[in-house]
Amino acid sequence: MRTGDLAIINQLGLHARAAAQVVRLAGEFDSSILLVREDKSVYADAKSILSVLTLAASKGVVLRMEVEGPDEDHAFDAMTALFADGFGEMPSRR
Repeated sequence: MRTGDLAIINQLGLHARAAAQVVRLAGEFDSSILLVREDKSVYADAKSILSVLTLAASKGVVLRMEVEGPDEDHAFDAMTALFADGFGEMPSRR
């Protein structure tokens, strides 16, 4: 099992479009991916849009990710990259 923290850095937080990206990406892997909002004791299956939306994670919230399964390393890295990129919503730095 791999675990790590994911910070919500985009302005709109984990809204519907961003949550859909999480679910789409998580669905590409056989591993289970759990997102945990510890400050509110809320758990979400990253492969379920309704579950992810219940996290109500706005900018600045830190989620814990737990990934377990045959492709956990690849899943962990891909999910970490998606969150670090702000779901593609961060303004480009020129």
